[in-house]
Amino acid sequence: MTRKPFAIYHEHPDWFRPLFAELDRRSIPYVRLDPRAHVYDLSESESPYSLFFNRMSPSAYLRDGVQGMFFTLSYLDHLARLGVPVVNGLKGFSYELSKARQLTLLQQLGLPYPRSRVINHASKAVLAAEGLRFPVVVKANIGGSGAGIVRFDSPEDLGRAAAEGRLNFGVDHAALVQEYVPARGGHITRVETLGGRYLYAIKVFTTGESFNLCPADICQRSDGVELARSACPIDAPKTGLKVEGYTPPPEVISACEQIMQTAGIDVGGIEYMMDDRDGTLAYYDINALSNFVADAVNVVGFDPVRRLVDYLEAISSPRSAVASH
Repeated sequence: MTRKPFAIYHEHPDWFRPLFAELDRRSIPYVRLDPRAHVYDLSESESPYSLFFNRMSPSAYLRDGVQGMFFTLSYLDHLARLGVPVVNGLKGFSYELSKARQLTLLQQLGLPYPRSRVINHASKAVLAAEGLRFPVVVKANIGGSGAGIVRFDSPEDLGRAAAEGRLNFGVDHAALVQEYVPARGGHITRVETLGGRYLYAIKVFTTGESFNLCPADICQRSDGVELARSACPIDAPKTGLKVEGYTPPPEVISACEQIMQTAGIDVGGIEYMMDDRDGTLAYYDINALSNFVADAVNVVGFDPVRRLVDYLEAISSPRSAVASH
């Protein structure tokens, strides 16, 4: 009997090295599929994979991968028709590709988030900011890795940027105008989930000047201990960001699980912070493409990649064994 392989669908060269190493360690067959150059047959009636793990990133357009982003939506729909188990399928990935939809979900669930308006033209930016507390940020609706986020300290600054064509509306030509939230304690909190359940959380300490808070790119603990560079991407930026393990209050854990289960995100992360102006909590980012913190054992006390692969094995198709020739 020959086991059908897992399909790992990704375009970033480094983020998933720990996953591949764990699959190799367990001798689990897998293939790597590149969303930037792919083909599928609409007439096929059976998938060649026992499981499909969607690791497509909304920041792929920064790496010459824009052609994979919307292609992936139709491909995930195709895989759903075939009945192959898909991790982070069409519903979850649709939330990944729209910050506006993420905030609509938070509104639906009655959860707090920064006051925001959605626009599709620079001429509406100043109007959208009326009634918001400055500073504000303008965020491309499809982003990732902090791409397309710019802070403006006054309506005049925002107006000039709009008039001069300096606002980034991203690949779908939509953006959020959102209140900038100063983070109490100089950190945000990122909660990781697996199978719709809480996995772990970390505090990410930031000056507020950088919007790229990818946990796989942070290579220093809050106590100054350098994390193993072998666990970090080769090109991890020297951001000066630091992390530490943290357990959120039960009500936050419950809210994060509710968000992910409602969104259909199997593996993902949620970011929130406490507003330093009034102490209120604000959820502000929902990630279906979520990278585990580098050198996790030294940060959260266990290896989440092993639990991830346990999960992948558990949900892989029972039809994964086929007769060999």
